[in-house]
Amino acid sequence: MTAVSAGVPASLNADGKPGESPRIVSVGSAVPGTSYTQEELLDIFRITDPRIRSVFRNSAIDRRFLTLPPMAPDGGRRVETQGELLRKHRREGLDMGARALYECLKKADAVLGDVRYLCCVSSTGFLTPGFSALLISELGMNRDCGRLDVVGMGCNAGLNGLNAVTGWAAAHPGELAVLLCVEACSAAYVFDGTMRTSVVNSLFGDGAAAAAVLLDDGDTRGPRLRKFASCLIPEAIDAMRYDWDDGHGKFSFYLDRDVPYVVGAHSEGIVNLLLKDTDVRRGEISHWVLHAGGKKVIDSMMINLGLTRYDVRHTMGVLRDYGNLSSGSFLVSYERLLDDGVIAPGDHGILMTMGPGSTIETALLEW
Repeated sequence: MTAVSAGVPASLNADGKPGESPRIVSVGSAVPGTSYTQEELLDIFRITDPRIRSVFRNSAIDRRFLTLPPMAPDGGRRVETQGELLRKHRREGLDMGARALYECLKKADAVLGDVRYLCCVSSTGFLTPGFSALLISELGMNRDCGRLDVVGMGCNAGLNGLNAVTGWAAAHPGELAVLLCVEACSAAYVFDGTMRTSVVNSLFGDGAAAAAVLLDDGDTRGPRLRKFASCLIPEAIDAMRYDWDDGHGKFSFYLDRDVPYVVGAHSEGIVNLLLKDTDVRRGEISHWVLHAGGKKVIDSMMINLGLTRYDVRHTMGVLRDYGNLSSGSFLVSYERLLDDGVIAPGDHGILMTMGPGSTIETALLEW
């Protein structure tokens, strides 16, 4: 049985038609200073297994931004402990998160003091206090800034966070809320030469992305967030998971080979739920922003939703240039859509992410 739910920001009309609802007024992103091609990574980690080399080479990824382990005495890369990985998660996360936040605020013509609510999303490590408190403290933001940390929801967590941020913005007109996705995927790797870890190691990259959300009658920048809808697939609850590996003494991510087909098979139903009770028809969706979860995931979504290569051009572009950035991937794809200059007033768009659970999250936009 599949569990589904739908919701709209508090300021929308009951029939789902555009009312006063928050807008995404700006986005910003950041990556580490070092990047590598897939071929470079195969050489750096001295991978000779032809099956694993094939996984890297057929990923539709050209380059990823990563913070690799320190050099070992033999010229290879040293195996990092879980403690070192957690410190990397904090160090790199704070750096990327701050830069993405500043970029987002700059595009919104805002400053740190304007942020009244900060939601930080991450699945590549665990911190207490979380990124929201650490960033507020280190950047000197307002002490009374509302905050939320969303941890462990995986690649779909960005839209979960955006839902919370939109709800807060709807309840606080004129006050700026920010979603910040921070994923130091380099801090969640296990290198053991197995196919399980190699699939993960071939896919994810480091990055952070932020979105500023505001409900303001006088501000017409960006699309209104009209509605959110979620889908949980309980029978695939273990298809994507983050487990403790006793043998390596660290956490290790697992991706089932059937993930692309599972989420693809449920994609049309969640889109129908998202559009239900609104005045928007499927054919009126001009822009699709999907999570860059991997080539097979994107292909499966295209087939099941009847999308073209043009529809997913930015999603494929992000996968090619960054790999899977986990929770922030969809915001980087959305950023590229904005830069494309093809959006017209009255256009509708759908944001869609997939992640552990297995789950699919969606949001309906209107410019």
